[in-house]
Amino acid sequence: MTDILKSIKEQLNAKITDANFEGANIVLYTDNENFFREGEGKIKGIVEQIKKRVELRADEKILPSQDEAKKKIKEIVPEEAEITDILFDEHRSIVVIEAKKPGLVIGKMGSIFSDIRRQTLWTPQVQRSPAIKSQITENIRDVLYSNSAYRRKFLNSVGEKIYKEWNPEKMDGWVRLTVLGSGRQVGRSCFLLQTPNSKILIDCGIDVASQGDERFPHFNIPEFNINDIDAVVISHAHLDHVGLLPYLYKMGYKGPTYMTLPSRDLAALTALDFIGVAYKQAAQPLFSSKDIKEMVKHTVCLNFNEVTDIAPDVRITFYNSGHALGSAMVHFNIGNGLHNFLYTADYKYTRTRLLDPAIASFPRVESILTESTYGAKEDILPPRIESEERLLDVIRKTINRGGKVLIPELGLGRAQETMLIIEDAIKKGSLKEVPVYIDGMIWDINAIHTAYPDFLSSNVRNQVFQDQNPFVSSIFSRVGSPMERKKVIEGGPCIVLATSGMLVGGASVEYFREFAGNEKNSIVFVCYQGVGSLGRQVQEGMKETRMSVEGKEETVKVNMEVHTIEGLSAHAGRNEIISFFNNVRPKPKRILINHGEASKCLDLSSTLYKMNHVETNVPRNLETIRLR
Repeated sequence: MTDILKSIKEQLNAKITDANFEGANIVLYTDNENFFREGEGKIKGIVEQIKKRVELRADEKILPSQDEAKKKIKEIVPEEAEITDILFDEHRSIVVIEAKKPGLVIGKMGSIFSDIRRQTLWTPQVQRSPAIKSQITENIRDVLYSNSAYRRKFLNSVGEKIYKEWNPEKMDGWVRLTVLGSGRQVGRSCFLLQTPNSKILIDCGIDVASQGDERFPHFNIPEFNINDIDAVVISHAHLDHVGLLPYLYKMGYKGPTYMTLPSRDLAALTALDFIGVAYKQAAQPLFSSKDIKEMVKHTVCLNFNEVTDIAPDVRITFYNSGHALGSAMVHFNIGNGLHNFLYTADYKYTRTRLLDPAIASFPRVESILTESTYGAKEDILPPRIESEERLLDVIRKTINRGGKVLIPELGLGRAQETMLIIEDAIKKGSLKEVPVYIDGMIWDINAIHTAYPDFLSSNVRNQVFQDQNPFVSSIFSRVGSPMERKKVIEGGPCIVLATSGMLVGGASVEYFREFAGNEKNSIVFVCYQGVGSLGRQVQEGMKETRMSVEGKEETVKVNMEVHTIEGLSAHAGRNEIISFFNNVRPKPKRILINHGEASKCLDLSSTLYKMNHVETNVPRNLETIRLR
């Protein structure tokens, strides 16, 4: 396979001017216009032969100018598509067409796409125009296009590394998994997957509720050498799974990171917010925006159900996990079928307003690593409809007595779910209309949700497609400055959704400080509160705390009502986890448990062992498990 590109060029009789890898995919460039238009049959023959994805593009030498191509595209695409932007990736001969109705850019059976390709020679791609303008998405696009030449070389080097040792006949040996974080704890998820040929880092998170070195994965071990890492795989964009990724690039990692498109945008946004929070707390940030750009430049994005090689003996597929926008379960096919390992990461095995439930059917699985955030016997989550009604009831009672409701939110996923509940209740008249303020980075995350509706539940997706996007409802008001925040604090009854969800930095801490002393107000916890966080302390009944007020330490009394609504969590409850393992196909031979407090991990392990009669393990941090 090391000579695969040379072999393809020889087969196509010098019609190919260049052949490159784009990760595990193969891209061929031709300066022969007729072959570009008519050579699809020969390309399909090569795909059948090598069983790899191959794409034919036009060489830069024969491409019309960008102005000519843009004019022609506007002639071909109907006006009803409402094109908002046309962007060119000249080093890869790609044109990206952004439109409000992308289906009309593609055409029936791809007919318009074919016309664009045939008439302009550029290879078209289409994106939906977001309903909310996203500065982070535009910045990411600028980074990618301004570094197009570098990206082409980088992706080619990734492919060369994958195929250099690729030999399906010699895939044997061992597979080991080392727990670098989230062993018997929630936070700093990170694992090192090792084979005789490869080292893959799975997730790279931070424990935001801890202090000192306890915040970070255990990288100071002999097995971990940043220069030996072949690839990083990220399940989703919550800080406890991706928060330390830019730091890897700061420390010299230059390899690929695999994640979904929404996760890439969200990871960049949360990393920038992480820097901002550090400055507000007068702390030195772990990394800079330059390191975030490096992360973006080296990201390889995959769709759900898309199979790709990431190392000579490791192939991955992302499946919907139902936890947050773009969140994925990661299936690892190691050694061409030698061992199949599923990393569930965080998942939700019931349908929510925002997302479809997690997938439970896979080609092959021998080992599964599952979360256990709510894995104990007492973690029986109530039906969502009951939880939603309880949330609305707390809001009604608080508003009626003239109080304010603070809902500390995870900006990604949890906040959007709450917004959908409130928007639907006000629209149906079961909740009277009151000001609903959105503070922190929630609004920017909403923008990314509107850019990727295909990753949302069928119901929300249809609303977006029918121009009834719930995230742009007039019910919600964005708070974007200290002056606007002051007006909310001094104003009348309202609902405030603010980050962070655990009251660890961010706008929610400021609102808590101002609202806590008034017994008319309420705080509602709808997501997990990490051990040691301010949110957990308030949840457990703390009546006063020391906080900084305008640079001075003051005692803040907690007189407001405190409510916890478990049933709205984006994590699977105990019954969901058990249901997942009852339904998963095929049945695993081994189950590993992580991402839960120690007692919950052990409780779930015992239950799954008795129910499934398979080996279960609850590894601690720094333990290594031999998967095969």
